[in-house]
Amino acid sequence: MLEERYAGSRLSGLLVSRKDFRPFPTVSERAEWERLPDRVKERIIEEGERYLEFAWEPLPASWYMDFVRKGERGRYEGRFFRRRAALISLLLAECVEDRGRFLDQIIDGIWCICEESSWAIPAHITLTPTGREDKLLDVEAEYPYIDLFAAETASLLAWVSYFLKDRLDSESRLIDRRIKREVAHRVFRPYLEVEDFWWLGFEPEKHGRPNNWNPWCNANCLAAFLVLEEDPDVRLRAVRKCMRSLDRFIEGYPEDGGCDEGPSYWGAAGAALFDCLELLHLATGGAVDVYSEPLIQEIGRYINRVHIADRYYVSFADASAIVNIPAGLVYRYGLRIGDSALTALGLYSMALGYYEGNWFGGTHVFRALCDVFSSREMTSSSAEPPYERDALLKDTHVMVARERGGDVRGLYLTAKGGHNAESHNHNDVGQFMVYSDGKPVIIDPGVGDYTAKTFSPRRYEIWTMQSAYHNLPTVNGVQQRPGRDARAENVDYSCDAASARFCLDIAGTYPNEAGITEWRRCCTLHRGDDACVEIVDEFRLSRLTDDITISLMTCCEHDLGNPGVIAFKVDGGKDVVMTYDASALSATSERIDIVDKRLLDVWGDHIYRITLRSKNAIDWGKWVLRFEQAVDSGA
Repeated sequence: MLEERYAGSRLSGLLVSRKDFRPFPTVSERAEWERLPDRVKERIIEEGERYLEFAWEPLPASWYMDFVRKGERGRYEGRFFRRRAALISLLLAECVEDRGRFLDQIIDGIWCICEESSWAIPAHITLTPTGREDKLLDVEAEYPYIDLFAAETASLLAWVSYFLKDRLDSESRLIDRRIKREVAHRVFRPYLEVEDFWWLGFEPEKHGRPNNWNPWCNANCLAAFLVLEEDPDVRLRAVRKCMRSLDRFIEGYPEDGGCDEGPSYWGAAGAALFDCLELLHLATGGAVDVYSEPLIQEIGRYINRVHIADRYYVSFADASAIVNIPAGLVYRYGLRIGDSALTALGLYSMALGYYEGNWFGGTHVFRALCDVFSSREMTSSSAEPPYERDALLKDTHVMVARERGGDVRGLYLTAKGGHNAESHNHNDVGQFMVYSDGKPVIIDPGVGDYTAKTFSPRRYEIWTMQSAYHNLPTVNGVQQRPGRDARAENVDYSCDAASARFCLDIAGTYPNEAGITEWRRCCTLHRGDDACVEIVDEFRLSRLTDDITISLMTCCEHDLGNPGVIAFKVDGGKDVVMTYDASALSATSERIDIVDKRLLDVWGDHIYRITLRSKNAIDWGKWVLRFEQAVDSGA
């Protein structure tokens, strides 16, 4: 898409010079900084003041080795990311205030980060040849490894130079020279000369389809080249390579625009692609423009289609149920593709106030800067999210449906097919979720804190990755298996004003020892006076067994006292009653205590797993679960 259209000899005439690449005002160009909304300026300065006494503590080698020694990431990464969050906040505060009050801390931050042995985090060194052999990254390697955060660090330092070079030079000309030297060594040279970083996408037969790493790394490398690189030929080479790499990512994206990594990772996948496209648009005076391409538009619309209510989003794979989407980016994406629903979601999310986490806690610096300079426009407008009634992502096999379009009230159903080798996969083909008035009832737990086990052959030892902890059957003690061939078959979808229905056969996702010959699951939202969600499982087995269960994960307190009925108490929404055939199934419930911070932030200190178990030895059956809002309860 990009390389064929723009990256030939024509590109050299489109790319603006480094001197003319002025996407934002520097600290000396005061007019636009002064025009920012007062509340935004106050908030930025307030955040910067938090770091006036920040201690730039060391990053010991022993902490770096935590990942290989103990499988732990938190201690090293916590301090690593706090340094960068501090520098971003100090940079923004100095640019807003322009009194030099934050400058010494900025200089200390630059120096500390430039002195780090590596900008790649320990969890990513196992992706390098030397990292598979040692606990530390080889600083003598011919080419430093570019991971997500080496690229982000290069971008951060490049923007510090862009905004503050004159102020830094007034203290010492060696500061800006140090930035350029370290970025050139750690990122520019390897980016230009190495072809087999897996995330570039140039060796799909070896590495498979590139995931969010591709646009995430490319966006930050591209920003650094555009801002810092003085040689026009080198700068042009970098832009061409970026386009070639992005094409590999775009080519592998499903036509429906679905992010198989889930909404949490859309911010680093589809949204990062938008960062790249915006940088290319700016760097060519608007000449590079692919926003009319259907796939680019569908990638943007995905995040609206999986919005449930408030901060709740459809949480398949390693996604969280609660997502702070990049509100400003969503708004700008909507403007670029002319989608009012997307701009409305961005404005709504901005009004919630959660956008600030994308400015100060995150490290997408270009995105944060765009947010800051669109804040006046966004804070002067408001909108309600569109709450689309129905959507189907036909390639990624995800459906969503609510009782009424434009209204959060009522029941909400989402279900998925796909396969068990998706990026950030959980073994979850056939998974469904139910919400009531925008509040969770039957849930996907999501993912816990990342450890060495998370992205290793032992991934499916983690309970959150297993089908038994999704809303799925387990037969003869056997769960779903991983793999691309563990996929949904005979997928069928229909919707109209009366209902939305999603059916699939999940038998092939189980190993032979499960003894499943067919498991047809139909997930239906019925609308109207008798609104309900029905999950119908029709199955055939190769032998008689009574060892058949269906798990139901919930965050709600519930009552199993009446056989055939489970009553869910929904916090903030109408209570829900689920009915099932008590002559065929018995129900039990277990509490799952949560100590993992990532899960704690979403669900609190516990969730539940309800288990429906066959009462009889059978080799075929039809089970119906029916969810309805309780008549006399509610918020």
